[in-house]
Amino acid sequence: MREFRDAEGNPWTADVVRRDGLDYQGRYSLVFRSPRETEELWVADIRWNSEKTARRTLETMSDVELRRRLRSGTGRRTAPDPEAGGTTLFPEDVFRDRLQDGRDAG
Repeated sequence: MREFRDAEGNPWTADVVRRDGLDYQGRYSLVFRSPRETEELWVADIRWNSEKTARRTLETMSDVELRRRLRSGTGRRTAPDPEAGGTTLFPEDVFRDRLQDGRDAG
């Protein structure tokens, strides 16, 4: 987990979350959370195959990179993710359909 501030100075937390499915590759995704837990952004197109790799990558990302990913993600918002209680940056139904069809979801 990494804490950082966006371009406006608002605090955010970047973390890694696991998504189970038929495709074992890319199960770990990047998620951003506001400290008030009023907003959660899943970046499902940034994926890793293992938690170890995901956490290592997150630890080595600079604050500038995290701000860029957050800014990019907030510009691609879709409808709220009912399971996470936040906003997904890649529609869940498309993600699931691609996994079920055996296609890469990323």
